[in-house]
Amino acid sequence: MRLPRLKEDGCLFVTMLFLCFSFATVHAQSEKTTPGFPAIAQQLVREGTFALRLQSALALGTTDDEIEAESKLGEKGIVPRNGWIADYPVTPDIIGELYESLRNAAKSGRIPVNMEEALTRLDNVSVYFGMPVKPRIVEKIGITLPADAVQFPQPKLIMNYYSTAGPPVVTYYAPPSDYHHMYCWIAYPFWCDDLPFPGFFILNNFHRTIFVNDRVEFVSNQFRDFKARRLFRIRPAARLNGKTFAGIGVSDKRGFIDTGVKESERSIFNSQHTWQDIDDRSPEPSHHEGGGSSGREGKR
Repeated sequence: MRLPRLKEDGCLFVTMLFLCFSFATVHAQSEKTTPGFPAIAQQLVREGTFALRLQSALALGTTDDEIEAESKLGEKGIVPRNGWIADYPVTPDIIGELYESLRNAAKSGRIPVNMEEALTRLDNVSVYFGMPVKPRIVEKIGITLPADAVQFPQPKLIMNYYSTAGPPVVTYYAPPSDYHHMYCWIAYPFWCDDLPFPGFFILNNFHRTIFVNDRVEFVSNQFRDFKARRLFRIRPAARLNGKTFAGIGVSDKRGFIDTGVKESERSIFNSQHTWQDIDDRSPEPSHHEGGGSSGREGKR
């Protein structure tokens, strides 16, 4: 049956709007500050998507099921500190935690490749997703890295980016002052594109559409448990110190918040979500998790 002209025009408009939004989002994520330097917005990839490729790269089998891949890696002890949380974005500290767990898994013979090869394969997965990130080991807490490590982009260039593309979920450069309150500073030193960074900034609250291999996906730190009728929020700084909800693969859950729902780490963080039902009524971040943090949430 032929649609009325008005409906056809409406569908065409929605399609064109979606395509324009898709292009703008992809362009914003890939836009470079200066040739050779990381983009203002870190490329976003979900932990679930990352786990699927990492499982295959480590010769632990192949699957299209994220929970299966996360569980398989978890059985081998290859997990971020909180375990795998499918819709949470991979950040430099998470890659660092995977480095540590993968090194231990290789040393203990839990995976079929040696440590050097395993870490190389992890690097290849990170590069595949546009995040050439490696942890930077410092000899002393609070060590000062080169001052120009976070000053590559000119302030005007950063401000223009925020004005046109909006605040990025994760960035390695200090946001403009008007946006400081939206961010949490994570003092975790790392390398990216062979350049040193003392840490990164991540939004305190986010629920963002991303495009991976022409697929529409979501990254979020807000999750609704429909059984408990509660909205949960992962606080990035607390996540680094293991003081948040536990995902797949965590064996010791002491210090984690109990949701009161059986196997909630799977049902909340690794199931299909009704995204339109998720609101932003989670509590405001505590003072020490704001953008002006002194860095006490850093790696210990």
